[in-house]
Parts: sequence; structure tokens; C-alpha cells
Amino acid sequence: MNFTGFPKKSISFLNSIRTNNTKEWFEAHRAEYEQLIKEPSAAFVVEMGEHLQALVPTIKARPKVNGSLFRIYRDIRFSKDKTPIKSRIGVIFWQGVTKRMQSSSFYMHFSPDEIFFAGGIRGFSKETLSAYRDYIKDEEHAATLMEILEKLKSMGYQLPEPKYKRVPREFDKDMEYLELTKFASMYAYKEIEVNEILFSESLVDYAYEIYEDLLPLQQWVYEMTLTVDVDTL
Repeated sequence: MNFTGFPKKSISFLNSIRTNNTKEWFEAHRAEYEQLIKEPSAAFVVEMGEHLQALVPTIKARPKVNGSLFRIYRDIRFSKDKTPIKSRIGVIFWQGVTKRMQSSSFYMHFSPDEIFFAGGIRGFSKETLSAYRDYIKDEEHAATLMEILEKLKSMGYQLPEPKYKRVPREFDKDMEYLELTKFASMYAYKEIEVNEILFSESLVDYAYEIYEDLLPLQQWVYEMTLTVDVDTL
């Protein structure tokens, strides 16, 4: 199946999920989900993955649920929001031997509100956070990361807000790049309004240009993850 863009009806379908967010409604409309969301998502993964191999030959692009696709049902066990169905559709392309969400990745999601592109890791596990902090204790690693982030910001990309207000105790207060110690994730992103790009095959080229910009950060994060003890994950 060639990727020709997401159907325009995919947005109205996601809006319908928001107003009919029950398992019963979804199961009655599962065929629409398969046609409007899952099948084009898989096609996008295949084509985008082929393009990304030019940037990262070892990138993983797996057009299946729990691969590059996410489950449509939300995990509500630890969430305040108990609505069971997602109205935001994401795909992920990851590099490394750790779990996909703890691997350096390229990511995209869309909803009725926005199209979102990112590169890096959007939330560190305890083990990855420990590895990140150890990694930036090397001044060269920290300086390289800061240079990458400053360049991306100058290009209009956004960064997440630091999670911590205080510098962790393990760091010397005279460290040059103290702001880096306050992050619990490391990624940059671009967010745009839903427009015709989403409904066109040109989404692949548009995303590729963004991922090309994000490549230095994605690779820095990948190199950092190589220091994580995978047996602890």
C-alpha cells in the first residue's frame, strides 16, 4: 500500500472519538479506524522508514502495533483521564537496542488540534536519566549538546521545559552547563496546525526535512543511550 496522505475523514473520526469515547462505540466503528487511521499509518511508516534509512541506516520502522504504531486504547491504570480511546495518532522510528520509548527516535503524531514532529527521547526512565546525567558530566558531551540545542532553537524548534528547578546534588554548582542537568527528557520538536500536508503524500518529504534538522540531536541522544545498562531496563 503506497502512502498518499491520511484521509481527510481521519480528523472527523478522531473528533467523533472525543465525543463518543467508549469501547462500545469504538468497536462498532473499528472498520473505520482500520481504513482511516491504521492502514494509512502503516503505509506512512513503511515509506517514511525507507526515507529515514538515508539518515540513519539502522533506524527501526515496523508497521505494526507495538512497533512503530501505538495501541488505540489508552493505558488508564495510572492516569487521571479515564477515557479509554486515544484521539491522537502517533508513530515512532527508533534506533538502538533499548525499548522503543527509551531509544533515540523520530516521532510524529496528529490530532484534530495539531501535527507534531520530534526527535530524541520524550521521557527518560530512571535508568536513562541516570545515564544522561553521567554523560553530561563530560564537558565535551555537554558542550556539544548545548551547541545542538542552541542551533535548533535558532531554527525555530522548541524544547521541553526542564522538569527540575534545582540542580541535582551530584553536580558541581560551578559546572558550565547547569541548565542541562534539570531535564528529564531530551528532544526538540515542531508543532503545526492541521493542514493539507497531512492529507498528501508530501507529508513524507515535509517530515524528512524536519528529521534531517533534528538528526544531530537524535544522534547525540543515541550515543548517550549506548551507555545505558540494558539489563536494568
